[in-house]
Amino acid sequence: MNSFVHLVRRFIFSLDRRNLAAETIEVVREKLTEKEYLLWSQMPLIDKKHSIIVMRRFLERLPNAEIAAVRASLLHDVGKTESNLGVIGRVVATIVGSRGSKFSRYHDHEKIGGKILRQIDSDATTCRLVSGEFADSDERLSMFAQALRDADNI
Repeated sequence: MNSFVHLVRRFIFSLDRRNLAAETIEVVREKLTEKEYLLWSQMPLIDKKHSIIVMRRFLERLPNAEIAAVRASLLHDVGKTESNLGVIGRVVATIVGSRGSKFSRYHDHEKIGGKILRQIDSDATTCRLVSGEFADSDERLSMFAQALRDADNI
């Protein structure tokens, strides 16, 4: 998808400040481990909403995906919390690239997310999908990763 169009859509999406429904939060709680849920709970509201959309789109593509891959769809942006950037900062970081430590952390959020998940003993599949650290020859992970990329391309 065109990067500019993607940014505009994400920005408009970020303006919705309504809280998540209790039923939606319960769906997430049922999918994640206790430690993963605590991490997810610390994500900004915009990232939580985005993760739920990505999970739903991921499951449309792979309805029988293993739970570790579903967890990765919910936690794929957990590393963004380390950058401490708001919506405008994220837009700027996307435009200007990895200049400065905050922008670098934002752009490295996949690897950071994988590291965070490894620290709480998440499943190796979840960690590898979030971090993108797997060989293309791994057909199973490649299939999950492609479905995750497609689901994330909003």
